[in-house]
Amino acid sequence: MEMMRLDRFLANSGCGTRSDIKKQIRSGGVTVDGRTETDPGRKIDPGKERVILGGREISLPGKLYYMLNKCAGTVTATRDAHFKTVMDLLPVKQDDLFPVGRLDLDTEGLLLITNDGELAHRLTSPSWHVDKTYLAVVTGTIGASHQAMFEEGLDIGDERKTLPAKLNVIREEEHRSELLESLSCVMQEHTVKDTEAAHLKEISFVEVQICEGRYHQVKRMFEAVGEKVLYLRRVQMGPVFLDRNLSRGESRMLCEEEVRLLWEAVRRKN
Repeated sequence: MEMMRLDRFLANSGCGTRSDIKKQIRSGGVTVDGRTETDPGRKIDPGKERVILGGREISLPGKLYYMLNKCAGTVTATRDAHFKTVMDLLPVKQDDLFPVGRLDLDTEGLLLITNDGELAHRLTSPSWHVDKTYLAVVTGTIGASHQAMFEEGLDIGDERKTLPAKLNVIREEEHRSELLESLSCVMQEHTVKDTEAAHLKEISFVEVQICEGRYHQVKRMFEAVGEKVLYLRRVQMGPVFLDRNLSRGESRMLCEEEVRLLWEAVRRKN
């Protein structure tokens, strides 16, 4: 196992924030192979050296997988100088965790966070074509002509057209009302231009399924057909669905079955 800073090792083991851990180390609260260590930058070999903190032997955890119901106003990044990040919403602080892919600042819904680099790569790589499903409130009246254009692929200004995508209009009143309520919450919590609010006179509720992850892809696809996304939420990634019991900003660990299904999906390369 590669050498690692002592403070990073303890942070990655879920023992607290780097700043708190440094204080504990400097105050003599940590021993390495039986000797008190006061240097947070001391390099250790986690596979060979025994680290004790507060009377408890510390070891690195295995792979971790979290599901987050991202809320608008948080950035999909490990750190940011201006906005709260999705990592700030997690109950644990661990340096090696990172978000799988990205959701825009104002986009909500399912975001996976892990320290499994191989799974994250496969879930986001175009080579594996992992489907992502979104619910959206958009301007205009969406119909069969829009569905055909999405299915054919759209020119959104990139070198090539988008891959075929599925577009369906949501008819169930319960789902429409819930999306409208979410849109209203986001508009109240975040500044929305009057010109955007004016579009609410004529809107549609839709479900979109794509197998790519281009920059602002869903928004750019609707712009390509002359409409605008007012609210966007991701509800599915591959075989994993957003847990409806998670409130906005809440998270939970994936169960073993969900992790198994994700790996099964990316092992079947398209």
